[in-house]
Amino acid sequence: MTVPTDIRPRTLPHPRGTLSEAVTQVLRATPGKPVPPARSLDPYSEDLQLALHTCYELHYHGFAAVAPEWEWDPGLLTLRAAMETAFLDAMRADVSGGDDLESELDALLVTPIESTGPSYYLRDEGRWWQMREYFVHRSIYHHKEADPYAWAIPRLRGHAKAAFVAVEFDEFGGGRGERVHSRLYAELMAGADLEAGYLHYLDAVPEPMLSLVNMMSLFGLHRSLRGALVGHFATVEITSSPASARLVDALRRLDAAPACVRFYQEHVEADAVHEQLLRTDVIGDLIAQEPALTKSMVLGIQATNLLEDRFADHILSAWRAGRSSLRTGPLPAGRRCLGRSERTIRRT
Repeated sequence: MTVPTDIRPRTLPHPRGTLSEAVTQVLRATPGKPVPPARSLDPYSEDLQLALHTCYELHYHGFAAVAPEWEWDPGLLTLRAAMETAFLDAMRADVSGGDDLESELDALLVTPIESTGPSYYLRDEGRWWQMREYFVHRSIYHHKEADPYAWAIPRLRGHAKAAFVAVEFDEFGGGRGERVHSRLYAELMAGADLEAGYLHYLDAVPEPMLSLVNMMSLFGLHRSLRGALVGHFATVEITSSPASARLVDALRRLDAAPACVRFYQEHVEADAVHEQLLRTDVIGDLIAQEPALTKSMVLGIQATNLLEDRFADHILSAWRAGRSSLRTGPLPAGRRCLGRSERTIRRT
């Protein structure tokens, strides 16, 4: 399977309710068409999260046959703002909040005695079909990996800005197009015999992952939430290296293709350095400049953990019940990368 070398806007997704249907219908029309008002907004519903993701995608690569002028259409922005308010209010209500930033950062470095997250499951007992489903879920994020964080750059100053850009520089391949992390993930997808095209699996991925990606876009697009975006970014980088190491172990156990291992090995090495850069150089300097952002950073950390836990609960409950975690059901069997452990199981 070949890896696309360009980003081609995908078609509009299939609606999951009245709200996402209204958004997709209006985007097929000429910009300026009246946008229906928002009603009965359920913040964690498939319908709202897909509708919000569709609105946000207009700020990334857009959709085929959708006029680019919709990106800043006042009516659509009004609807998006209503969805964002419902989503942000729900996240704030579901976390403890506070301003103890140091305790929140310290907690990210603590490994629970009994850890049951997806990387532990995949390392210890995961099957190849489950690993491929995990790749599909994460593709919605990794296809735009680090892109939402770039919105923070013009909103930072001094040393915090310089250190933040240093981390982003690594995320974008250190100046080498073939090392951009989204490109490495496309190679991972191809190595697992999955479609590597941009957002190819959007219709298959359920709400928990959409909520995670939407949170990133929400924090990134709003200057008032720049602290939350930095808190979220720090959470990802601090927890990524050990989780990636577990996934490297899982992929080697399953005899995965080198491209699959390479992506997570890259994160084991790079994110261990990024952890210190973000905590000391970015967060430390930013708090010294703008101490009022402390509560926002705490929100970013807590909201990330909240939504990651929801994602973990979704996929693990499905896998432990022996069923697919995807909306569209089990993936077609791959032609390669079956995995040594799986081959043994099939023979027996």
